[in-house]
This record gives sequence, structure tokens and C-alpha cells, in this order.
Amino acid sequence: MSKRPIVLILSSNPAFSRALTESWPGGGDSPEFVLLEENLCSELQRDTYDLAIADAATSEKHATLKAALAAAGKPAIVLHSEGALDDYKVQGSIVELKRVSQSWPVITAALGREILRRLQSDSRASESDRLNTVAQSEATLGRYMVEMHSAVNNALTSVMGNAELLMLEPGLPASVLAQADTIRNMALRLHEVFQRFSSLEKELSLVARETGKKTSQARTAVARG
Repeated sequence: MSKRPIVLILSSNPAFSRALTESWPGGGDSPEFVLLEENLCSELQRDTYDLAIADAATSEKHATLKAALAAAGKPAIVLHSEGALDDYKVQGSIVELKRVSQSWPVITAALGREILRRLQSDSRASESDRLNTVAQSEATLGRYMVEMHSAVNNALTSVMGNAELLMLEPGLPASVLAQADTIRNMALRLHEVFQRFSSLEKELSLVARETGKKTSQARTAVARG
């Protein structure tokens, strides 16, 4: 879900969209409104909006709009003309409302805001779970590397020691001495790289604590709504 939610208004009636946007509750999380004539609903693209609100003033419009919105699979509110529906009906991700006299814009806007609030909460929870999964994977890799550190370091120390002993042997050809020196230098370089693992465990522990703190804060925010 985008940082600023997008509400798609499907209607060819300017009064419908005007009444709806003017009744939308204010605040920092106000959505961006995008208008589209309902006869273009077949061109809906689900990734371009978070919530659709459709004006189904006639039965013909209702059938077409509902089919298009169901195919898109995003949350939607469909407004019926007064008398065409008993209060409301929920089917899948679509909520159908009866347009009640003058109060329909306020009721629809309040419902729309609640739907967006829940979508944002779900999005934050999903992101927290994703971060937690990534942190756990990195921690597993880090623990393996830390566990291997001692074994690899001991092997490198042995390689360096044997290379230095070989270099002390008298009468060795210059080419052998050069190869022994190369082995010693490469082992020394790898030893320096693995020394970095000594501080890796502390860094992983710090990251795990920070991730756990953020996950806890996100879940608390979701619980509070």
C-alpha cells in the first residue's frame, strides 16, 4: 500500500464525487482522490488504487461496476440508489450501501476511512513480519559464520606456520621460497578477514535487539489502531 492511500471514485456525476470528497474526514492521512467515469470501469488496474467507491445509480451500472470491481479484487464501496438495497451487503471485498437521503456521503466517507486504516495496519504488520524474517535469516548466517570462525582461523594459523618453517629451510630454490611466501601472505590476508568475525556476533546481537524493538513497536501500533 502506498504511503498516501489512493481512493478511486467511479462516477460520471460531478455532484457525487464532490459530496464524497467534501465529507471525507480531515487529518494527516487524507487520501488522494482519483476520478474515473464509471463507463470506463473495464479499464481498472488494481495496482493504481487502494479503495474504489462507485456510483451505481442504476441496475445496469451496478452489474457492470460490480463485475469490474470483483475482477480487480481491491476493497470497494458501491452506492445504490435509495430503495434498491436493504441498508448494506458485503460480498468478498465489496461493500454495497444504500444511498440514504443526505447522509450517504458522511456514512460512505467514514466507512472508506476505516477500510483504509485497516489496510494501513495490515501493511505495517506485513512489513514488520518481512523485516523479522530477513533479520532471522541474517542471524542464522551470522551464527554459522561465527561458529566457523575458530576452525578456519586455526587452519590458517597452521598454514602460516608451516609456510614460515618452509621458508627457513636452507638451500631451497628461489621459486619455492617465493611460493611459500605467497602462501604465507594469502593465509595472513584471510586471517585478517576472519578477524572481522570477532565483532560480527556483537553487531548481529545489536541488530536483532533493534529489529525486535521495532517489531514490538509496530505491533503495538497495530493493536492500538
